[in-house]
Amino acid sequence: MALRNPVGEPVGDDEVEMVARVAAVDVAKATGMVCTRVPHPTIPGRRVTKVWEVEATTNSIMEVAGQLVEVGIDRVVIESTSDYWRPFVYLFEAAGLTTWLVNARDVKQVPGRPKTDRIDAVWLAKLNERGMLRASFVPPAEIRQLRDYTRLRSDLTAERTRHKQRMEKLLEDALIKLSTVATDIFGMSGRAMIEALIIGERDPAVLAGLAHVRMRPKQAALIEALTGRFDGHHAELARIILDQVDGLTAQIDRLTYRISQLIDALPGPPGHEPGPPGPATTIPADTDPAVGGPLEVIARLDEVPGIGARIAQVIVAEIGLDMSRFPTADHLVSWAKLSPQTIQSGAKTRNGATGHGNRYLKAVLGEAATGAAKTDTFLGARYKRLVRRRGKPKALVATARSILVIVWHLLNDPAARYHDHGADHYEKRINNDRKTRDLLRQLRALGHDITLNPAA
Repeated sequence: MALRNPVGEPVGDDEVEMVARVAAVDVAKATGMVCTRVPHPTIPGRRVTKVWEVEATTNSIMEVAGQLVEVGIDRVVIESTSDYWRPFVYLFEAAGLTTWLVNARDVKQVPGRPKTDRIDAVWLAKLNERGMLRASFVPPAEIRQLRDYTRLRSDLTAERTRHKQRMEKLLEDALIKLSTVATDIFGMSGRAMIEALIIGERDPAVLAGLAHVRMRPKQAALIEALTGRFDGHHAELARIILDQVDGLTAQIDRLTYRISQLIDALPGPPGHEPGPPGPATTIPADTDPAVGGPLEVIARLDEVPGIGARIAQVIVAEIGLDMSRFPTADHLVSWAKLSPQTIQSGAKTRNGATGHGNRYLKAVLGEAATGAAKTDTFLGARYKRLVRRRGKPKALVATARSILVIVWHLLNDPAARYHDHGADHYEKRINNDRKTRDLLRQLRALGHDITLNPAA
């Protein structure tokens, strides 16, 4: 069988950069295996490889960094292993070494050779030497610090949610069906009823009377729901859970305030003078939103449907403000694992999974996509257009990808503002003549003879 294209066609490929003097570190919890490969001082074409083990302590790593600087190492690569890579990367960068953090998936051992830390370090150095690795994204120090705060806030919020679920289970055990009537049992009405149960009130009518304005029409349903067997041990456990929720809420509010301060203190883009410090979620007084003037980064992101101040803070903490690390929006989307992989074998081409990516970033983008899907905007129309054909999960991922593309453009240009295309964007792009021909063809296929009369 003849080949489809025997001459061949050019294929785009990344430029391979050969590095002369390289080093690599295979990290573990308590130690690191360091390997250096440098040209032989007397024999051309030969290289000298040295491997030694170091302790993963600050003084030992700083000593190794000094040795690598003396040898003239051009680039150091470190395999991403849990959080054990952090001291090596941070201290090597502080010493002025060009340091790459690489994904362990890209440097898996080759079958057919033994698996030892020494051999792994040598293999990692050889890959580095031949330019066969890609550096992972490691944000600057101020973004890493902000990320620590936002991630802790996300974790504490999840923990608070678990305590609220424990409260609902406790009420179910006491035969109290408050969650079937109240949307949020920790709202003003639900909280007042739980506090009254704890201090000893058991009369359902009295408890239902604590409902605030929006729940007062549900008096009969509340009386039925609050009729149960709430006893002393339920009250003691409920008090403990409420104290946990209140403590976590206070910590979350403290983190939110600190996050706003850190974002206000972030350095602006090159050539941009930061304004006076102020709340990161407000529009400066001298800026007219109708004119499209410059806004603080959180306020500009907040204009995107589905993105609120909290989500905008997480986005900034996870990807930073410097979009030079992501040359195009597609690079950012690929890094965030919001674009499906292309799998082609023979005559078949299919889409693979998107991958895991940054779970904190994907979580808030999914939340933003869910919110945007309910709006009468371009993003809402995009979701509704996709969900009919591809289903809800894929439509949400596609909407999240669109939001991240918008975020890239807003961060890449500090003066950019979000302008919505409108919910009728796709309808305006429809070719009316072609749509008419398609509908006529379908009607004729059903046996109808159609005569069109233009509308007056």
